[in-house]
Amino acid sequence: MIKILILFVTLGFAQENNNHEIIYFESANPFSFEEIITDLDNQERQEVFGKLTLPKNFDKNSKYPLIIGVAGSLNWGPHHLEYMKMYHDLGFATFELQSFDSRNVKSTVGSQIEVTAAMMILDSYLALEKLSYHPNIDVSKAGITGWSLGGTVSLYSAWIPLIDAINDGKYRFAAHLPIYPACLAYPYPDESMVFSQAPIHILIGELDDWVPASACTNLLDKLNKSGLPHNIGITIYEDAHHSFDREMELTTMEHGYTLGDCFFPMNDEGTLFLSEFWSIPINSPTMQKLALLTCAGRGPTMGGNDEAREQSFKFAADFFMNHLK
Repeated sequence: MIKILILFVTLGFAQENNNHEIIYFESANPFSFEEIITDLDNQERQEVFGKLTLPKNFDKNSKYPLIIGVAGSLNWGPHHLEYMKMYHDLGFATFELQSFDSRNVKSTVGSQIEVTAAMMILDSYLALEKLSYHPNIDVSKAGITGWSLGGTVSLYSAWIPLIDAINDGKYRFAAHLPIYPACLAYPYPDESMVFSQAPIHILIGELDDWVPASACTNLLDKLNKSGLPHNIGITIYEDAHHSFDREMELTTMEHGYTLGDCFFPMNDEGTLFLSEFWSIPINSPTMQKLALLTCAGRGPTMGGNDEAREQSFKFAADFFMNHLK
């Protein structure tokens, strides 16, 4: 038994019990999408881990579809784990990506710089690559979902320039479910608006002032006007705020950003710019802070909405059952 455990740890698979494993893999710390696309080999290396859960009473000779979950800027919360349990009960293998704990960060609410969407997208794809070697995982039927910052990861992990820059595009997700993502970057010019043709669906609240639904509808409008094919849909829940699927009273997060009118063009190398006319790159923590001063405020609200919560859980279950099972 000791020899078996040593072998699993050596390979990056640490057995917790019969259907839980802690998976370790090497990632890196790119601040921006640009650093993934143009300079990935020179980024600081980072060990990352996550928790793999296989279905109860799983058959050791079978492979299972996989859902990777990505937390928001408050790290993992109870409602995130409820989704993961639901997927597990439906017969999926699940992987709770621990991008924050791996970097000893508890929250990025007030800054959004210590752990970025770029880091977490890279983590997600390298986790997928790592799990491709697991005997019970079918990575051809792998989906990704996330909330808030993790929703942003779930959305932009479908952007082709990022996919191609990581592992030469060898590993891809078969379905993307971003839940209240920040849709604040739009590929520019139009020919850069190339997303995976895997199904992608955004769930977001009508009253979300942390990551406004208007940015997501603007992104879809630009995609539609570009004439390029895409497979992105959106559901906007009425009277729902940020974290509508969380069981909590409406609360003001004083140090969080309200992203308001933030909507930045992004070229095919992943460089964000202040606007289409002001070609000032947003490619560092300092420039990001300055850019947010032009469009963002502070003090977003978050809290649950029972109807939206029920509908989002049902949509999530149906979405992955339809596209991965």
